[in-house]
Amino acid sequence: MRTPARRMALAILSALAATAVFTVPAGATVFDQGISVNEDAHIAEDGAVTLSGTYHCEQASPMGAMQIKATVVQDGTHLSIGAEEVVCDGTERRWVAHAPGFLAGVHPGRATVTGELQEIHLSGNLMPRSVDTVAQDTQDVEVHGER
Repeated sequence: MRTPARRMALAILSALAATAVFTVPAGATVFDQGISVNEDAHIAEDGAVTLSGTYHCEQASPMGAMQIKATVVQDGTHLSIGAEEVVCDGTERRWVAHAPGFLAGVHPGRATVTGELQEIHLSGNLMPRSVDTVAQDTQDVEVHGER
């Protein structure tokens, strides 16, 4: 095989190998991500609900951002709220999510809480293109009232 033909064959093989190695399903993440939900939730005197837990994550892709969504389900009430800013540096951190009392509709007793660590994929104009859940935990929790 002549040198130019050999170079062309190697270039094609390298491109095919790179495609095979670096092809991952859409929305897949290769980072170490995790989230947990605490077994206790709290209601303040004004009815505001506080959910919490821990999370760890590595930096999202350059065209993405991370967020935490917490959902409490109790007696037909289904309330989703966001947590504060997510810091992705591999360290385990605490997350807390609050819902004002006029939105909550939650009372003391048993409930189910789901915490989701989500990666938001942004389009070129910084609008969300898609949101993928990269880690999730669901716990039966005890909602403690402070009323």
